[in-house]
Amino acid sequence: MPRVSHKKIKQLIEQRKKTITDKQFFTSRIFAGHFADIAVAQTHRYGYNRRVKVRIVWEPKTQNLACTEGEVIWINAGHPKITKKRGRQERYTLICGVFTHELGHILYTDFLSAQVYLNSLEAGKWYPEKPLITSRVTAANENEMWDYCKTDEISLLVVMKLAKTLNNVVEDGYVNNVMVNQYPGVLGHSLSTVYEHMFEDSETLTQMMEQEMEEGHVWLSIQQLILSYVNHGEIKYGDEPMTDERVKAVFALIDYLDNAIINPSSKERWKTVNQIILYCWNPYIRDFLDMCKRMAEEQQAAGDADANAGKILGSILSGLSGSSSEATGYTKPVTLPSGKCMPLPKAKKRKKTAEQAEEAKEENESDENTEDENGSGGKIEAKNESEDENEDENENGSGENDESEDENEYGEEPEELELTNTGEDSDSQTEDDDDEDGDDDGKNAQDVSSEETGRMGLAKTDKTIEATGDGTIEYNDDYTGSGYTNAAADIERILEHMAEKTVQKKLENERTAELNEVAQSISYGNIHEGVNIKVNRIAEVSDEMKEEYKEIAPSLLHISKQLQKSIMQQIKDRQRGGKMTGLRFGRRLDVHALPRNDGRLFYRNNLPAETPKMSIGILLDESGSMASRDRATYARSTAIILYDFCKSLGIPVMVYGHTTGYNTVELYSYAEFESIDRDDCFRMMDISARDCNRDGAALRFVAEQLSKRHEEIRMLILVSDGQPADSGYYGEAAEEDLRGIKHEYKRKGLLFLAAAIGEDKESIERIYSDSFLDISDLTRLPVILTNVIKKKLAS
Repeated sequence: MPRVSHKKIKQLIEQRKKTITDKQFFTSRIFAGHFADIAVAQTHRYGYNRRVKVRIVWEPKTQNLACTEGEVIWINAGHPKITKKRGRQERYTLICGVFTHELGHILYTDFLSAQVYLNSLEAGKWYPEKPLITSRVTAANENEMWDYCKTDEISLLVVMKLAKTLNNVVEDGYVNNVMVNQYPGVLGHSLSTVYEHMFEDSETLTQMMEQEMEEGHVWLSIQQLILSYVNHGEIKYGDEPMTDERVKAVFALIDYLDNAIINPSSKERWKTVNQIILYCWNPYIRDFLDMCKRMAEEQQAAGDADANAGKILGSILSGLSGSSSEATGYTKPVTLPSGKCMPLPKAKKRKKTAEQAEEAKEENESDENTEDENGSGGKIEAKNESEDENEDENENGSGENDESEDENEYGEEPEELELTNTGEDSDSQTEDDDDEDGDDDGKNAQDVSSEETGRMGLAKTDKTIEATGDGTIEYNDDYTGSGYTNAAADIERILEHMAEKTVQKKLENERTAELNEVAQSISYGNIHEGVNIKVNRIAEVSDEMKEEYKEIAPSLLHISKQLQKSIMQQIKDRQRGGKMTGLRFGRRLDVHALPRNDGRLFYRNNLPAETPKMSIGILLDESGSMASRDRATYARSTAIILYDFCKSLGIPVMVYGHTTGYNTVELYSYAEFESIDRDDCFRMMDISARDCNRDGAALRFVAEQLSKRHEEIRMLILVSDGQPADSGYYGEAAEEDLRGIKHEYKRKGLLFLAAAIGEDKESIERIYSDSFLDISDLTRLPVILTNVIKKKLAS
C-alpha cells in the first residue's frame, strides 16, 4: 500500500470543510462530543461522576426541541426555532443555549420529588404540606379538587398530569435562573439568547384569546401567561387591558412564582404548583380537565383505542410557546455552593410587571369590594377564613394573610416575605456598585479549549467555613454578554476537526478496499482453494472504545516505557561507539588493569554504528479457544504494549488478528504500517476470541505484506494457543501448509517467532521448530516478546 500523504489529507480537509452542511455539522459525533465534554467539565466541578451523553438529531417535522432522559440530552437541531436563523454562528448559539437548559435539569432538578408528590396526591395528601387557604373560595376549591380526584381513575390521572406540567413550567424558570447565575460566560449568554428569541416569537394575550374562540380554552391562555412571566418576567398584553381576568390570575400568583425560581428547594416549586391549582381550580382548571376527558371519549368512540385524557392534556400543553419537554431522571440535584436563594432574574422587568399589577389592583379595587362573598366568576380572592365575614378583603388580592398575623405560608415573619427588590434605592445602589467594582460589565470570559484544563484541588479545612458580612442579592439587568470573541474560532475548530474525521474515514474505507484487493491477488495454495479472504477494519473508532482504552492503558504503557528505557541506552552506546574494557580475552592489553586479579585484562574499541532498521508484523490467533484462561485478554494487552513500544522507538509495526466465518478467512486490521487517523491503538480494544482458525491463509497474507518492507530486519510474531482447526483444514495437511509458508518467507528474509500460549504447545513447536517460543506465564508475554526485539536491535 502506498505511503500516506499528509499534505493530501490537509488538502482534502480544506475541501471537505467547504462542503459540510449544517445538518452534517450539527448532527456529527464530533459536535455532540463537544457538548458532552462541556457537560463532563461542568458536572465534575460538583463531584458528579456520571458520563452525560448528548444526542443531536435533525428532525424538522418533530415538535420537540429538546429533552432530558436520565443522563442523555436529546436536541433537535433541525427544529424550525433553530433553522429559521440563517447563520451557523446564530444556530450554534441557540443549540448551545438549549443544551445549557437541559444540562441544568441534570444538575439541579430533583427528579425524585416528582414521584413523592404524585404518590402523595394519589393517597389524597398534599406534598410537601397543605397549601395556604386564604378565603372561602380556595377552601371550596380544595374540597372540590379532592372530590374530583376521587371520582374515577381518569380524573386523578389528569390532575396528576396537570400538576406535573405546572411543575415543569416553574422548574424551567428555576433551571434557567440558576444556569445564568452559575455559568455567566458562553453557556449563560447562549441560554439568555434562546429565551430572548422565544419571547420575541411568543403570542400576545389578544392572539391567545382569538385561539380560545377556535376550540381553545381560557386555561391555556393563563398557563401561557404564567410561563411567560416565569421565563421572561413580563407579559405580552396585546390589545387587552391589565384588568383582564387571565392577567389578574397571574398577578395574584407573582409572589409564589418569584419564590419558585430563586429557591434551591424543590419543595417550594411544588408549593407553588399547589397554590396555582387551588386559586385556578374553578372555573378554569376543572373545566379544562373535563374538556380533555370529553375529547378522549370522542376519539375512543371514533375508533382510537389508544386515546386517553392524559395524552390529550399533555399534547395540548406541549404546544405552549416557549415550553420545554418534561425532563425525566432518577437523581437528586447537586447542592449549590451558597445553598441560598439566588438573585431574581430580569429584576427590572419583574419590577415593572409588579407595578402593573398594583395599577390593575387599584383600578379594580372598588369592584373587588362589591363582589359576591363567594367570588363568582373564578376571580381570585385573598380573604382569610379566620377574619370576620363582614371584614373587607385583603387589598392586594394576592392570597397573602393580613399583616397582623404572625406568619405567612412559608413560616416566616411577614416583613421578610420580600421576594423581589423593587426599591429605587436598591437599584441605584446596585448600579453604583457595578461602576465602582470596575468589572468591565462582567466581560471576563475565558478561552475555550479542546483539552482538559487544571482543576482546583480539594482543600483541607480545620473547621466549618462561615460567611462574614451581610450578603446582598443583586441582578445586573444591563448585562450585555461575556465579551467572548472566539466563538467563531471555536466553531471553525470543530468544523475542521469534523472535516478531518470525515476525510480520515473516507481514506480508511479506501484503504480497506485496497487491502481486500491485495488479499484477493495473493495465491494461497490448493489447500485454501474456494475459501474467501476478507479484511475487516474499523473506519471510525467509537468514543466508547476510546474511553475503554484510556481506562486500561496507563498500566500497560508504563510497562512499555520501562522496556524502552533499557533499549534506548543500548542504542545510544551503539551509535556513540567507544572503548569496552574488562574483557577476559582480546588482542589489546589494558595496562591499567594489570593489578587486577580476576583476569579481565583486555579491551576492545567499538566503532560507532547505526542501529539496524526493523519492521514488525504481529498476527494474533482469535479462535474461540482464546476465550479460555484470559488468553484473549493477555493477547490484547501484549499487542497494546508492543505497539506502543515500537511506535515510540520509530519501528514500523502492523497488528492483525484472524479467525474464520462460513467458508471465509476473517482478517482484522488493527494497526497498519502507515497511520491515517492515529487511532490504531484504540482499534486494538476490539481484539477478541471469535470462531475457528485457518492459520495458513492469515499467515501468508501478513507475511506477504511484511515482505514488501525494506528494513534490514523484518520480524513476524505469531501469538497462538493451538494448532489449525477449520473445516477441511486441520491435522498433518494444515501443519505442512504452515511449515511451507514459514520456509518460503524465511528465504525472503523474514524472521519468524511463534509464541505458544495454550496447552497445545507441542503441535506449535512441531510446526515452527526453531522459531517456537514457549510462554508458560502469560503475565510475562509482553516482556519476553519485547526482549526478543531488543536483542535483534542490539545484535
